[in-house]
Amino acid sequence: MTVAEPDLVASGTARVEWADRAMPVLREIRSRFAAERPLAGKRVAMCMHVTAETANLARTLAAGGATVALAASNPLSTQADTAAALGAAYDVGVFAGDPTDADMATYYKNIHAALDVGPHLVLDDACDLITTLHTERTALIDDVIGGCEQTTTGLVRLRAMHRSGALRIPVVDVGSSGTKQLFDNTYGTGQSVLEAVLHASNLLLAGRTVVVAGYGYCGRGVAARAAGLGASVIVTEIDPLRALDATLNGFTVLPMDDAARRGDVIITVTGNRDVVTTEHLALVRDGAVLANGGHFDVEIDVRALAAAAVEVRRDVRPGADEYVLADGRRVLLLASGRVANLGAGEGHPPDVMDLAFADQALATEWLAGAGGSLEAGVYDVPAEIDAAVARGKLGAMSIGIDTPTDSQIAYLDAWEQGS
Repeated sequence: MTVAEPDLVASGTARVEWADRAMPVLREIRSRFAAERPLAGKRVAMCMHVTAETANLARTLAAGGATVALAASNPLSTQADTAAALGAAYDVGVFAGDPTDADMATYYKNIHAALDVGPHLVLDDACDLITTLHTERTALIDDVIGGCEQTTTGLVRLRAMHRSGALRIPVVDVGSSGTKQLFDNTYGTGQSVLEAVLHASNLLLAGRTVVVAGYGYCGRGVAARAAGLGASVIVTEIDPLRALDATLNGFTVLPMDDAARRGDVIITVTGNRDVVTTEHLALVRDGAVLANGGHFDVEIDVRALAAAAVEVRRDVRPGADEYVLADGRRVLLLASGRVANLGAGEGHPPDVMDLAFADQALATEWLAGAGGSLEAGVYDVPAEIDAAVARGKLGAMSIGIDTPTDSQIAYLDAWEQGS
């Protein structure tokens, strides 16, 4: 365990248990897992953000009987006290680099350490664990029953692996479940990315222009929250349907070449690379804030920004570096171009991660129950799991819904009755 400061255990435990109070669905699953032990004897390797919310997922898997090893999916998002608490108070193996050190060699060393558990199940966040399994640790694959992936970035890679015939295990696409997309992507990303921008820049967004690159579920959330704070919102897109959707929702849609000139804050949430390039950096305003809400530091060309800068002022604000360009313009980059809501903020609220991690826990149970009978490929979260998670959240919120009558069910299953 790379992060294990004993003096942080108490504060880490308090942080984990505070988050747990806002995660009633996962808490109920953990209670059932402790009684039924559906993961008894299973070894689980995880590569995820080491946060209090992730800790509660790891606790749930352990309660189900699993041996759990967790590697950090991003060094900047690691909460050192949470890591310490997981190892000391919750008996979860944690392998996470120092949050102040983004050394990639250490990052992959920690992934290998998590894989050393000899996993039956793998839970990933952006597919680095699964790709490492398929490239450098192939001797372990025969024992792997299956895995879960929760990010758009990771799913792009997984589907490419499957198309090329490289994917050798079944993986559940947790990221595309209804509860994950609606709550985690739209509401979680929308709030947490803007929280990171506000925390790191201390800007008043009202009256300013926010450029949102990408209008998928994450972009919709960011755009809506920014507009709610009084900002003028410009959306950039490559998908014509999403561009039309953004337009009909009242947002200005422009190519990035035009939007970059106008944005006070530019936020990328595409899951793709080269969204803000050298050409765009030459256009941005003095004082512009750049934030990446996607997983990897390729959406904004950070290397081009560093090459163009004549001076870099580190940590001018929490989680923010200021790049001074040759013409005197200053650009504020959040979280080194990595996922801003965790690198410069606290990430999604636990209320949101309650649903995403309930999906993960139940999908892991489903895979374990399948016992290796599934073929390699990418699978949707079973509809009954998605519905159970949503139903559990409604119950926790004391919200009731209607039940269809027998005649309504029959009507939806029939074709004979017309107007």
